[in-house]
Amino acid sequence: MDTVVLFDPGIRSLNKGDEVIMASAYRELEQAGILKDAFILRAATHAPVVTWYQNGNKNPHTRIYDGAAYKFICGSNLMWKNMMLPLPSLNVNLWNCRPYRNSILMGVGVGQAKRKTNAYTKSLYKKILSKDYIHSARDGAAADFLESMGFKAIDTGCPTMWRFTPEFCAEIPKKKSENVIFTLTDYGKDKQQDQKLIDILNRNYKKVSFWIQGISDWKYFQEFSGTENITVIPPSLDAYSKALSQPDTEYVGTRLHAGMFAMQHKKRTIILAIDNRVRDMNDAYDLHVVERDNIEELEEMINSELKTDVRLKQENINKWLAQFRK
Repeated sequence: MDTVVLFDPGIRSLNKGDEVIMASAYRELEQAGILKDAFILRAATHAPVVTWYQNGNKNPHTRIYDGAAYKFICGSNLMWKNMMLPLPSLNVNLWNCRPYRNSILMGVGVGQAKRKTNAYTKSLYKKILSKDYIHSARDGAAADFLESMGFKAIDTGCPTMWRFTPEFCAEIPKKKSENVIFTLTDYGKDKQQDQKLIDILNRNYKKVSFWIQGISDWKYFQEFSGTENITVIPPSLDAYSKALSQPDTEYVGTRLHAGMFAMQHKKRTIILAIDNRVRDMNDAYDLHVVERDNIEELEEMINSELKTDVRLKQENINKWLAQFRK
């Protein structure tokens, strides 16, 4: 029986968006038959798999990773250009990296866009990433970064988007719903613009609900006025999925993967751009995006007909998956 290792960004994450990514990655691997009959071993990307003194040949748990058929690093903005920083999202170093050796990236992005890559970081990636398989990058910038270090890479987009075929998108409503679920972002605060967001939603929807995606989103939400009649959805995918299953409901908010999860539920989605991730993905895939700094444009977009037509890179996705079909 094959062992397949899934390095999971959702474990120990402070952001439920990482769970959205992991659930999507697992579903795509499973539907492609890559996980069939395999023993699935999940390990956290946000925490070390082993310590430096457990990294040797005598540790039977480490040897299990050595014999895995495949090891997938499953999405999220995990690659950093300086892996010497104290708390990298991919929590691995040169002294405890053995379980990661020959890992394959699946829809992984790269942060710290303006930084240069140092020698230590290049050495670490060469230790942990496969040189034989094509890596799946979340966007063109991540694919270019991988290729610059000598790896084979292809832009597939994030696994959260892989089901957005033309047929799927055609089932997403074009007209405004009566109810909306929104999000805020604890690490990307703009009190003035986010208050305008809440005011616009209160004016334009019969029922407004707020989903807590990040660990400090609730604390931030409490700083705003006009929230007395807003329903708060607990910070779990089950609770969010149940809310999205209600009829005549759509999503508007600053959280990218809350939006992807809403689209997976065939809900009309508008995302407010607060960082380069949303902008890069919008350029590549033509999502419904408004800059938060231009929040005045949101009301007109809400009341317009919006056709969802994601420019999915299906050929690239198929090419990447085909590597693992026996």
